[in-house]
Amino acid sequence: MSHKQLGQILIDMGHLDERKLKEGLEHQRRVPGIKIGKALLELNFIDETQLTKALCRQFKLPFVDLSRAVIPDDIIELVPRNVVNDFGIVPVKLHQGKLLLATDDPMVTFTADDLRFVLNRELSFALTSPSALNNVRAESYGLGEKVEIKERRRGFEDEDESEEDAPVIRLCHEILEQALAQRASDIHVEPLEDRVRVRYRVDGVCYEAHSLERDLVGPVITRFKVMSKMDISEHRKPQDGRIAVNLMGRPIDLRVSLIPATGGESIVMRILDREAGLVGLTDLGFVGDDRDRFDRIIKRPNGIFLVTGPTGSGKTTTLYAALKTLNKPNVKIITAENPVEYNLAGINQAEVRHDIGLDFSRILRSMLRQAPNIILVGEIRDQETAEIAIQAALTGHLVFSTLHTNDAPSALTRLIDMGVKPFLAATAIMAVMAQRLVRKLCETCRQPHEPPASLLAAVGLRAEELQGRTIYRSVGCKECRFEGYRGRTGIFELFQMDSTLRELTYKGAGTSEIREQARLSGGLRSLREDGVRKILDGTTTIEEVLRVAGAVFTYGEDEGSQAV
Repeated sequence: MSHKQLGQILIDMGHLDERKLKEGLEHQRRVPGIKIGKALLELNFIDETQLTKALCRQFKLPFVDLSRAVIPDDIIELVPRNVVNDFGIVPVKLHQGKLLLATDDPMVTFTADDLRFVLNRELSFALTSPSALNNVRAESYGLGEKVEIKERRRGFEDEDESEEDAPVIRLCHEILEQALAQRASDIHVEPLEDRVRVRYRVDGVCYEAHSLERDLVGPVITRFKVMSKMDISEHRKPQDGRIAVNLMGRPIDLRVSLIPATGGESIVMRILDREAGLVGLTDLGFVGDDRDRFDRIIKRPNGIFLVTGPTGSGKTTTLYAALKTLNKPNVKIITAENPVEYNLAGINQAEVRHDIGLDFSRILRSMLRQAPNIILVGEIRDQETAEIAIQAALTGHLVFSTLHTNDAPSALTRLIDMGVKPFLAATAIMAVMAQRLVRKLCETCRQPHEPPASLLAAVGLRAEELQGRTIYRSVGCKECRFEGYRGRTGIFELFQMDSTLRELTYKGAGTSEIREQARLSGGLRSLREDGVRKILDGTTTIEEVLRVAGAVFTYGEDEGSQAV
């Protein structure tokens, strides 16, 4: 059997370049008997995990990470100590009568017949790193001593590192790694007059994480520009880029935006964590009948479902959760996004590129020729995009999209303001939902309390509604960085179109009239009311609901609403 050369595989995987491979081959020639993988390890060009995953690709074997695995005692007992020592393997799991064995040497697979005879069972093999294998052998079988598993601190596999650049590279990596560890959604690198301020946005609120010397502004900004493939010689114009990096053992994407400011170039990096960002419908924060209505709406065969709210209110997360639910082998789904934030398996995703004239309307026109069942338009910004989306809905497609409006009823008047004909908007829209994100109370430190009457009135609560209920306040502890909150959830206002609402839209009714009718017949419960439900069930606080949805109260027509 012929295999692709290991060095070329490492280059293809982005862990190596031609120059370093050449140095590794020279080192291999200088040390008799050493394999190329070991030579590259000794030069610190790769780490054990990278080498093992490359071997997996070369020999078409799966990878198992034994550094994080806990192997049950009943599995350990299936393989005698002498067999583990002689063959250099450890058992991992038993599935449908077949025992999975882990090794750090692909050649062990050629002794499979001997192992089947000794163990008297069907076997399969996976590769793991030598250090991880050693530690399982030491801990479970008493063979040898445990060793510290060392991985290269570098998370970036692009540029050459000189001794002069290495501290800046380590600093930038530390900034990214700490942001991920603290659950930040954004990193702000802001040059000020006397220093460089690095802030993390956690649960929607910014706080200062680092204060760097002013002399570091050039090296730090340049490093991030290089990583995001921006033009490092351009200092006068805004730039956008993207970084793909492995942090804390998992792949992370960062969407990077740079603008020139008075103190220098300011960078904001949005962290797109695939593990944390793609949530299911149950994690969004729907309560009671809202979840049932949402589930019914997204399973309609055609029509437009609009999600509204300001930037950072979780609209994309909600739509991705809907697509995950609807994504089936017999359903064709196409998206037009700016940019594509997460890659969804089984879904065709197209990215807007204004530099070549590839905007939402052009992608939308093309995707209709692909015969999709479901379409996601990242945002409706203009009349042309809106009208194409409406035509798609009227010709049998289910369309999801977003609008920037303060509340749900405003979406209908916003479309008409764009130039969409009222009868088209009235016919095509099937439902509208507005949303915000509120911080959840830290369950470790939250405390019951009795809020003052003025605070209850501000959120529209009466004292008699609190009978048998407990209102909590935020306190702060180590678990939540003494903020009193940890994580976020959504508050929503959702209504479905009916014949009366369609008639009002067709007649060009105002937002107030549409809101009033949506409350009567469309099932609308305001953002404030949904926030109150989450206050009463102990999820969040009155202060948090007022902070996030305060502006809505000022303009809402709900009874009990008042300016905050």
